[in-house]
Amino acid sequence: MKLSPERRLDLAVAACAAVVYLGALWNGFALDDRSQVAFNPLLSDWSGMWRAFGESWWASGFGGQYYRPLTVATLVLDARLDGAPWFHLVNVLWHVAATVTVAALARRWAGARAGLIAGLLFAVHPVHVEAVANVVGRGELMAALWTLLAVYSAVVRESLVWSGVALACGLLSKENAAVAPALAALAWLLGVTRPPRRTIVALTAAWAVAGSAYAVARWAVLHTHTGFADIAPVFQGADGLSVRLTAAAALADVARLLVFPLTLRVDYSLQERTLVSSVLDTRLLAGVLCTAIWAALVAVAWRRGRRVEAYGLVWIAVALLPVANLLFPVGVLVAERTLYLPSAGLAVAAGAWLGGLRSRLVPALVGLGVVAAAVRTAWRVPVWRDDTTVTVSILADSPRSYRGPQYAAALLQAGRNPARALAYYRAAFALYDRDSRLFIGAADAALALRQPALADTLLRRAAALCGRCSANYLNQAAGARARGDSSIADSLLARAGRLESP
Repeated sequence: MKLSPERRLDLAVAACAAVVYLGALWNGFALDDRSQVAFNPLLSDWSGMWRAFGESWWASGFGGQYYRPLTVATLVLDARLDGAPWFHLVNVLWHVAATVTVAALARRWAGARAGLIAGLLFAVHPVHVEAVANVVGRGELMAALWTLLAVYSAVVRESLVWSGVALACGLLSKENAAVAPALAALAWLLGVTRPPRRTIVALTAAWAVAGSAYAVARWAVLHTHTGFADIAPVFQGADGLSVRLTAAAALADVARLLVFPLTLRVDYSLQERTLVSSVLDTRLLAGVLCTAIWAALVAVAWRRGRRVEAYGLVWIAVALLPVANLLFPVGVLVAERTLYLPSAGLAVAAGAWLGGLRSRLVPALVGLGVVAAAVRTAWRVPVWRDDTTVTVSILADSPRSYRGPQYAAALLQAGRNPARALAYYRAAFALYDRDSRLFIGAADAALALRQPALADTLLRRAAALCGRCSANYLNQAAGARARGDSSIADSLLARAGRLESP
């Protein structure tokens, strides 16, 4: 059977998206994969697929304010079928599907050449590695794909049913899919497409129904769960102005990661990215400069009638807004995984621009860029192989972050080396002393070293912070039991119970 040119283009970008992530099939579980996959009770049997719709995202014990049942349901299915390689293969397939959809959008609006370039750029962009190569990045992949499909269904197909269904699925995958209606409306406002008014009204109604149903389900589940204020450590105790100034300064990181992602990090927390409290801070000026350059590019594209390029650039801002900390603080200041959906706008804009150039150098330059990005991506994938590789990466790339010593301490404790674990815990809370997990972990190490007085002191410091205390006690005790130290787990819980009792 002879394939159409469009299908050949789709196969080309799909193959590119898959090949660069083949190394992920040798990855295991790392960091949050442990709680969401390895230790998640919902993944123990098939019933977890529907029980996920009655649980928060952190069903393994952290509580919280996130509701992502569709993502969890896919993880349950994976757990029933095979082990870690299968989880990673499914992540790669979600990325392939998102890549093909990006290419389809660009092709529809700017031609086949633009579609090919946009698809290739999105397929190999190094900033995607955290989302694709780490299993819990599944939420980003699913939300992005459903958002892309919701926009495609609304703007290209003008199908209110499919757009509404895609929005609902996106919201059930991760909250940032809420930007889908805004992205579709943006296409209408910028003149990328102009549907009849009745179509716009019908689509708006479909989105309202999907959003309302999601809001009701979310409230019904989460109002019974113990929540916690999930904000980035850098924002702890900060006033609203400092939060916004710090968020604006972080836009320089965002711009670099989207445009020139040579240096990648697992962690961007304290003290790697400290609070910005002055309008004269050079970091803020860098963020403002990047924003000004972006605004200038939008203005130039609009004045020259390059509507698709303008749309792609504004897409970046709209998709970034829910995680930018400008409207409200979120759990991270900067995280590469959160740039997955915003980067789709960059790919569409770049594809439309480069696809419209007729210079003979364009294919060569695009080819070199794609190859360089593919090599960087493939080289980065093994960082997410397991807890050890991630920890080594943090210690090397972010030496001022407390996360590196924290994770190193946990690994040492699991390897029955409590003396070195305690030393790493001390190094961690020398960098940042507002995370109760550090003191609970250090107390575990102190008990293993038969220093109960020190353990009690550390637990009192944890109780004073009381950030996710109950869940952190339970998780640390579970870790002690897993390595065969049941007596230490019991002692840890008993001491924690005395501290938390009135």
